[in-house]
Amino acid sequence: MILPLNPTLRRDERLSDDEFFAFCQANPSLRIERDETGQIIFEMPTGITTSITNSALNGELYLWNRQYKLGFVTDSNGGFTLPDNSVRAPDVAWISRERWASVPDADKDKFAHICPDFVIELMSDTDEKYTLPAKMEKYLQNGVRLGWQIDPFSQQTTVYRPEKAPQVIPFDETLSGEDVLPNFSLRLSDLANN
Repeated sequence: MILPLNPTLRRDERLSDDEFFAFCQANPSLRIERDETGQIIFEMPTGITTSITNSALNGELYLWNRQYKLGFVTDSNGGFTLPDNSVRAPDVAWISRERWASVPDADKDKFAHICPDFVIELMSDTDEKYTLPAKMEKYLQNGVRLGWQIDPFSQQTTVYRPEKAPQVIPFDETLSGEDVLPNFSLRLSDLANN
């Protein structure tokens, strides 16, 4: 069943957290986010090549996390309610055990009110090249400690850190998890050859 938006809902009204969660649950085939103003954003499905790359990225982070057991990895289906009240679902995210422990159990099965420590957004052919940098900056403003915006078209990654200018790193150089993801590193050119 598809749950329609209330036809009498005014543009300046916003769905409550529970209403937005119910709307998303009733429309599982759609990828839906909400910005900080309450505007609902429908994301297009990606092509298979993007999905393969996204799965590989998620797998690399999962394997690191399985070894070090420092937190939890989510895929693009995991929605986070950020401090600015937006609901975002990064392509890949990681949450430290400390942050996750602060989330009430009742909130963990919904769009938990928590900001991940680390996010990856993978640019796809359906993404607007100019919207992802603003999205990455919003992540930082909400508490993300490290973010990677990966652009397979230009073969470069833009690294976002709080209170620092974004840094562009080519695919043939090694990305570091820095102090957020200790001992995690990844060279995207190696990933692309698998």
